[in-house]
Amino acid sequence: MPTSDDALLFSETQYFRQWWLLPMQFGMFALFGAILIQQLVLHHPVGNHPMSDTGAVVSFLVVGVVMPILFLSSNLATEVRRDGLYIRFFPFHLRFIKIEGIQQPTACEYRPLADYGGWGIRLGTAGKAYTVRGNQGVKLIRGHDQTLLIGSQQPKDLEAAIASTLHR
Repeated sequence: MPTSDDALLFSETQYFRQWWLLPMQFGMFALFGAILIQQLVLHHPVGNHPMSDTGAVVSFLVVGVVMPILFLSSNLATEVRRDGLYIRFFPFHLRFIKIEGIQQPTACEYRPLADYGGWGIRLGTAGKAYTVRGNQGVKLIRGHDQTLLIGSQQPKDLEAAIASTLHR
């Protein structure tokens, strides 16, 4: 039976869906697929020091298939429950932050490249960040002046959910 600490107050899942990422992922598939066809089907090794046929197959599978699938399935899931904040950067990372360790949250705009060096799990001049898209999020101040930014397409709702757990 769920406890009151399990009550879900906010949930959001974001994916990398910037327009320029899809051609890049398709480009990796096409490039390594072309190398594979050139070498295995047409029997014309690619380059001055061509890789083995096994290397061409493995490279295509890893760089042309697995990496794009992994990248396109990666997401940032954020949940606020009464006991804390759950951040999952699938498939790489899971983090739980106790509510007691959070000071007042603040919805904000940020500069992804200038403040954090881009999107993803980042450590930048402005602190640590979990982001996948856009320039909006919620900034949290934790003990010892540690700053954590959680990117969100619904920053006001995320801020309100965290604030409501702080004031209970």
